[in-house]
Amino acid sequence: MKPSTKPMRRTAMSRGLTGVLSCSSFQRSAKPKKPIKARRKPLTKIQASARDQECTLRFPGVCNYRTDTTVLCHSNLLEDGKGYGIKAPDEKAAYGCCRCHDVLDGRAKRPVGMNYEVMIDLFYNGVAQTNDILRRLGLMEAI
Repeated sequence: MKPSTKPMRRTAMSRGLTGVLSCSSFQRSAKPKKPIKARRKPLTKIQASARDQECTLRFPGVCNYRTDTTVLCHSNLLEDGKGYGIKAPDEKAAYGCCRCHDVLDGRAKRPVGMNYEVMIDLFYNGVAQTNDILRRLGLMEAI
């Protein structure tokens, strides 16, 4: 690349002529602002029911037993209806604290001694317990 023979052009701002061009000359006309759209879907009644519930996953060495961090943890298996960009239905989910949810979704490592099969068995036990709770709350029909 060759060096340029022409010097760079100076603008009014670099020469200190701020009175010539002011920011007020660049103001836009006042248009009413549109409200920001919500990007997330609203919680379903089953998802909202997870608030202040006990963790039903209870992974040993992981669970913090805190009810203020409980959410509905959906299954990550294709056979349960999970797909690319699609969550499994709420019937295939369990109440879980934030730490158990991180292990289930793979954001945190499983503890030593817990293999994948044990984790899935504990998840399905949690799903059964969660479904019992949902039936008692009247959010799921009895089978």
